Amino acid sequence: MPERKATIVVTGVSGNLGTRLLPHLHDYRVIGLDMHPPPPGTHDLHLFESIDLGDEASCARLVQLIREYDVSAIVHLAFVIDPLRTGVLDKNRMWDINVAGTARVMEAISEVNRHGGRVARFIFPSSVSAYGPETPEFVKEDHPLGAHTLPYAVHKQESDEVAQFRARKMGPCTTFILRPHIFVGASMQNYLVGALRGTPTGKGKMGAWAREKNKRLPMLLPAGSAYLEKKFQFVHVDDMARLITFILDSPQTGPELQILNVAGRGEALTMSRCAEIANANLLRLPGRWACSQALKLFWALGISGVPPEALPYIVGSYTMDTTRLRFFLGNSYKQVIRYTIEEALADSFVPQLSSETLEPTLTGSPT
Repeated sequence: MPERKATIVVTGVSGNLGTRLLPHLHDYRVIGLDMHPPPPGTHDLHLFESIDLGDEASCARLVQLIREYDVSAIVHLAFVIDPLRTGVLDKNRMWDINVAGTARVMEAISEVNRHGGRVARFIFPSSVSAYGPETPEFVKEDHPLGAHTLPYAVHKQESDEVAQFRARKMGPCTTFILRPHIFVGASMQNYLVGALRGTPTGKGKMGAWAREKNKRLPMLLPAGSAYLEKKFQFVHVDDMARLITFILDSPQTGPELQILNVAGRGEALTMSRCAEIANANLLRLPGRWACSQALKLFWALGISGVPPEALPYIVGSYTMDTTRLRFFLGNSYKQVIRYTIEEALADSFVPQLSSETLEPTLTGSPT
């Protein structure tokens, strides 16, 4: 008889990272959890279940699923990134899904493993944004977290801290906290990529009109050469999917907690180079205050979906040291992280998908 496939759970399976990950998982029975099912034909899921991790009762349901299907790993991608796109506008509700939801998934693993369960891996994509919008160059994984202003980033930090704390309470389970830099690729839509594209993603009438007329918004940037020299790293969403698959496939066991910074290969890019690759229309304004006011106006008019709170992360500079990732992957490094930072960013401006299909529901991370 053929050996039965191991069963894994993927939360947030219908988001961008989830749908990019699924084609890599044919060696597994996949139970997908999300508020809405993934697009047809994405993957032959063993089971899909609509579940709301913001609901306290979801923990008990997770326990049932893990036990019933003898789950061996959980990839936790469910996270509200963009309130406008997901329709989760209440910040308390957003916190319940993002932070409390992460704790519920880990509590479910703990409960099962306490009673003989065999969940051996928990994979959680945190974010570079958890470090904050301004860091020294190339911070390592032990650098203090310092997110602020942007709710998504603050929630990533809080969830990261939850995962670190609970990792030691989950029995024979290794927790992988991945801190990817900004996700890019043709299928991605996030605040920085949207700003570089000039995508009018606002939900108001003016935003709809701008999309209908194929208008492109300027990218707002404070005046001064220093802002053009701010450095950014990126990671292609498909490389992130390959990394998660590598972790799932790996037979190796390690410490109960592993934290990995994740970025593409090669050198960080200056904002000037990013704008050149994107052919962005830069609008230089006299200082951050002026940029903030312009963002508030675009937001209030429903033209732009970039909230004013995202400005520090658009004009800041935060780069990571990925030595630990390269060591972890060893000889597989270039097979997993196939894109350089520049190649990954350039792929974001290949016209493959419409703005309506860029980000289906809840995803792992926009950063």
